[in-house]
Amino acid sequence: MLEIQQFGQRDVKILNEEILYDGFFTLKKIQFKHKLFAGGESGAVTRELLIKGAASAVIAYDPKEDAVVLVEQVRIGAAYHPEPHCSPWLLELIAGMVEKGEQPEDVALRESEEEAGIKVKNLLHCLSVWDSPGGTVERIHLFVGQVDSSQAKGIHGLVEEHEDIRVHVVKREQAYQWMCEGKIDNCTAVIGLQWLQLNYAQLQQRWQQA
Repeated sequence: MLEIQQFGQRDVKILNEEILYDGFFTLKKIQFKHKLFAGGESGAVTRELLIKGAASAVIAYDPKEDAVVLVEQVRIGAAYHPEPHCSPWLLELIAGMVEKGEQPEDVALRESEEEAGIKVKNLLHCLSVWDSPGGTVERIHLFVGQVDSSQAKGIHGLVEEHEDIRVHVVKREQAYQWMCEGKIDNCTAVIGLQWLQLNYAQLQQRWQQA
């Protein structure tokens, strides 16, 4: 069997870490060494690392209507470094940060109610991925869940968290087309819609039999 990874966690040595900023997220300066593919060890490498933790995202899929529930909200990263003809109000999957002591599954269910006013059943884990690990610590846990999209409407979000979220119900093929055209251009939504396009037929069969 082909081994694609010859190194592991023990092959990276953290030499020093310093907190540069501690706010909504934490920014650290890290010095580390690591083993080299050709043998031996690297010199000391210094990197700034944004500590975000973990997040859960939900592909809220209605198999009866063949539709997905998406949310729209403003993102400062897309406003601060704008691209021509791109709005900083992004169409995204329902998502939220995993706080200390929480399970990703519980966050997925909670955020579905907070951001879209919907209840999810038959929640399934799809995959977990690193988000930009060259400079960020964030593990995204992607789930898919069965929803009744007729209940998804209106504006949601927690006032104390400055959330202003509009809900959209979009046919699966339309959402996938928007992704292909670059109208949906955030990585979690892109991954989620690609996963849905590959697996929707199995979901329909599975949930219709449930």
